[in-house]
Order: sequence, then C-alpha cells, then structure tokens
Amino acid sequence: MTIKNKIQLITYPDSLGANLPELHYVLRKYFLKAVSGVHLLPFYPSSSDRGFAPKTYDEVDPAFGSWDDVEKIGKDFDLIIDFMVNHISRQSVFFQDYIAKGANSEYADMFLSFDKLAPNGWIKDEDLEKVYTRKPRPPYLTLERPDGALEKIWCTFDYEQIDLDYDSPKTREIMRKFIIRLARNRPKMIRLDAIAYTTIKVGTNCFFLEPKIWELLEWFNDFAAAFDTEILPEVHEHYSYQFKLAQKGYWCYDFSLPMLVLHGIYMNTTRRLKSWLRKCPRKQITTLDTHDGIGVVDVMELLNQQEIDATLEKLYEKGSNVKKTYSGPEYQNLDIYQVNCTYYSALGCDDDAYITARTIQFFAPGIPQVYYVGLLAGENDIALVEKTRQGRNINRHNYTLEEIREEVKKPVVQRLLKLMKFRNSYPAFNGKFSLLKSKNTELILEWSHKQHVATAHINVKTHTTHITYTDPVASRVVDFSV
Repeated sequence: MTIKNKIQLITYPDSLGANLPELHYVLRKYFLKAVSGVHLLPFYPSSSDRGFAPKTYDEVDPAFGSWDDVEKIGKDFDLIIDFMVNHISRQSVFFQDYIAKGANSEYADMFLSFDKLAPNGWIKDEDLEKVYTRKPRPPYLTLERPDGALEKIWCTFDYEQIDLDYDSPKTREIMRKFIIRLARNRPKMIRLDAIAYTTIKVGTNCFFLEPKIWELLEWFNDFAAAFDTEILPEVHEHYSYQFKLAQKGYWCYDFSLPMLVLHGIYMNTTRRLKSWLRKCPRKQITTLDTHDGIGVVDVMELLNQQEIDATLEKLYEKGSNVKKTYSGPEYQNLDIYQVNCTYYSALGCDDDAYITARTIQFFAPGIPQVYYVGLLAGENDIALVEKTRQGRNINRHNYTLEEIREEVKKPVVQRLLKLMKFRNSYPAFNGKFSLLKSKNTELILEWSHKQHVATAHINVKTHTTHITYTDPVASRVVDFSV
C-alpha cells in the first residue's frame, strides 16, 4: 500500500469539472499518465473556508457526489484526503448541541471554554498575545447562548472553525470514530491539517508543543496504520519543524521550495537553492503551489530578510496584476505570511521560466504535488477575486469541462505534461539524488538507480532546461527536450 514516488495532483472536488464524477473523467481523459496520485481537498459537508470547516466526516457533500465516487478515484490513483484535526464546524451537531445545552451537553467537554482553560475563566492579555494564530485577532470567540449568557471559546482560525480539546475523552471518542471511518476507505495518505495548533496550554504559543504533539501524532497514526494508510502532518512554519517530523520518521512538506525557486529565478542565483537541496528532508512532499498562497514564513533563515523582501517585490512586479491588498484584510485574508498569486503568474507567465521551476521541483528530493491551477498553467483570476472579495480566490479558478479541453492544448501545458510523464515513468527517480557542482546561475540535479541515470541541467538566468537520461537497453545517453 506504500504511496508511489510519482507526481500527485492537488484539487478541490469541484475545480476540474463540477463534481467528483466529472473530476474522475478529466483525470482519466487528460492526465492518466501524468498524474499518479490525487490529493482531494475537503469534500465533506462544511460551513466555510471551502471545506475546511467540516460538520462531519461521515458524509460526502451531495453537491460533489458520494463515497462511491471517492472510492472510484481511489481505485485509479493514490488517494490523499484531509482530516482537519484542530477544529470542527460551528454548525456541527456537536457544537450546536453545546450552544443549546451548555454544560449539560454530552459534547461540552470537546470544546475549550475559558472556564476550562484558566481559573475563573480569565486569561491575561499577555498570555493571549503569545498564542501563534497568524491572524491579527485574539484566539477566541464570544458565544452568546439562547438565555443571553456569554462565554469565551477557544477559536484559532475562522469563527466557523471551533478548536477541539484533545485532553477530552469525548473528543478522542469522536475523532477516533472519524479517522477510522476515513482510513477504512483505504486512502494511501491522510493529511492532518493544522495539526500544530492542537496543543493548547495557556502561557505558551500553543503551537507544536512537545511532547504533546508527538503523543497526538502517534495516536492518529495508530488508527490510520491499521488500514495501511500513512499520515501527513501539515505544518506551515519555520523549516525546522519539517526536520523534527522527518527525524521521527513522519512524512513532511517542503513548503520552503516555492519561495526559494522564485528567489533563484528572479535573482539569477542558485546559491540558496543548492544549500537547501543538500540538507532538506528526503521523505517529503514537495510543492510550488497549493490552495493557499505562496508561503513566506516557511523560508525564514533560508533567505535573509533582505532576500525575502527583494523576492516579494519581484513577485508583485512579475505578477503584474497582483495587488498587495489581495493578500490583506480588504480581501478577507488576514494571514500575513503568504502572498496570493498563481505560480505561473508569479513567473510573469513566462513558459520557459515555468518549465524551469517545475523541473527543479520534479528533480528535487521528495514526491511532487502539483496544484490543479498550476497543472493548467493558470493565470491570476482577478475577476473572481473582485467578485468575491476573497484574496485566495485569485488561485482558485473552477474550470469547466469546456475550459479544460482548451487549456490542455496550450504549449506550456503540453510541455509540463511531457515532463510529468517522464518523472513518473523513468526508474532513476526511485534511486539516489545528487547535486552536482555547477556555476552560480546553474543547477545540475541527478537521479540514479542501477543503470538508469537522469540529469537535469538548469540555468535560472536563461530559463533553459536540458535533460539527459540513459537508455540501458541501447547503451546510450538520450536527450529529453522539454
């Protein structure tokens, strides 16, 4: 059941076609050899944040399809699904029962009222300010009950996403049932979304607190592993957290690569990229783009502040139609640690620069994930942003079947698909990675396995990529043009 070392696609259930059956059709018709795995973003009934405020995990939102549709995709592709372990929807039966009945609710112990967290329900402002929220507001909501009584409830993210108390037996009971339910569908991997925020202790930053985080990860892993499913902890922060996960044997993310690649291409230097590729975890999932913005916090100390600032200025310049306000509160995005932009637009819609970036990703250590907008070399959807006033929607265009039929014809998409098929089919990528000596504007990345060797010669200044590979049968080296 081990997940294959081949390219995965990240997509919403209604972004490549209107629902899961149409998504399955698109995957089989256009991307069968280019995509091996599918990270299916939340398809459960939800009250906000495009699926990330789940009401339950027992159902598939009828607008998307059914469990049968999910299982059919899982038969053709390695399936990765989400489990939002930190919170549950405010509209869930659990929290609604708590609103109505208060302490008399059978689910009351699942939630973190201030009365539970601190004596007399009072937490000092200085303690609240320590909490790592990534949002410029206190980590709680004030709940008004039907009788008019007020109560403060811990709430790290959106007010529709209510944090769970994992010291509660009731929380463990409910979440155990859910993760077993998900694992029994035999996905290859379950992503533990926002896992770092589950460790809550007044007086700390409440983020990835040790040793509590390791107890929780072991607890989740125990239930998933029984069904041959691996877990993928999702942590957006300093790269050192990924090393901690890797040292414990868990999968981790390379969220540093997106900014490092942009810096390398913008500034015509591979120095920082080479440093990272030498030391980055090997058991990792690599990304350039996701359903969120391009992360900045993940690259702290891999780039200095001057380099980060220069890269961001270039990003806004190259992205041309990207406004800084799209990543700010005016467009409902209060996370100051990311920039909302498609990766293709971030590279000025330059086909050669885009293929250069993807080649770096596909030759870097780890299993690559490609976001559906990136798969189609999608540009910023300004119309959708202005219509919805949601900054993240700049990178969340929903493609109809008719649009997809046309988008796959674009030369840059055809080049990308050719590269993806090579990455998925050539045996060398299951072997050893080497970073060969090269000039400051160049990268030479090589993979070797027995008699198979693939080498990418990349120039970040000229945006040229030259790939060669050995053909053991013919005993020759072959040029692979992309």
